[in-house]
Amino acid sequence: MGEQRAERADAARNRRAILRAAEELLRRHAPDEVSIERIAAAAGVGKGTVFHRFGSRVGLMRALMEERVRTFGEAVAGGPPPLGPGAPSRDRLVAFLDAVVVLAARNGRLITAHDHALATRRHAEGRLTENPVYLSWHAHVMSLVAEARPDLDADLVAHVLVGSLHNEGVARLLLAGETERVAAGMRAMAESLLR
Repeated sequence: MGEQRAERADAARNRRAILRAAEELLRRHAPDEVSIERIAAAAGVGKGTVFHRFGSRVGLMRALMEERVRTFGEAVAGGPPPLGPGAPSRDRLVAFLDAVVVLAARNGRLITAHDHALATRRHAEGRLTENPVYLSWHAHVMSLVAEARPDLDADLVAHVLVGSLHNEGVARLLLAGETERVAAGMRAMAESLLR
């Protein structure tokens, strides 16, 4: 029993070390220069350990993204309005999109690395619409749109809004420091849809 706990603690340490190493390498290098081999070496683990923990480069980048959006998700679910509950759905949608743009701008290299990893895979694991973060954000936006404008196809509008943040042109703008421009465009799009 004590032996199992030691293995779990060791696995948790390895996981944290791998995620920290990936984050640090992405801070210093272009995403296409950050390989599993480099991450494993920086974390002090074998390449097999990385694959065992995360399955693939896509899985590793997804895990790192999920770590970063966890706090954001908590603010959306239970934080103060307008991002959290208690504000009108229109205000919440605009606050949500603003916050997502800021989050994406702060994590541009990670998002680029994730997209690069997806581009090198052909498996279902890489589909945007199967990404847990995308699915969560889509569901949230869909519920806000449905509440604000029941006459709209909330599912489609949510895909348009959330999906528009997931494209190369917008990523380039965010990496170039055009955060406010992207946020203003998203606000205008959401507000015009919800009139």
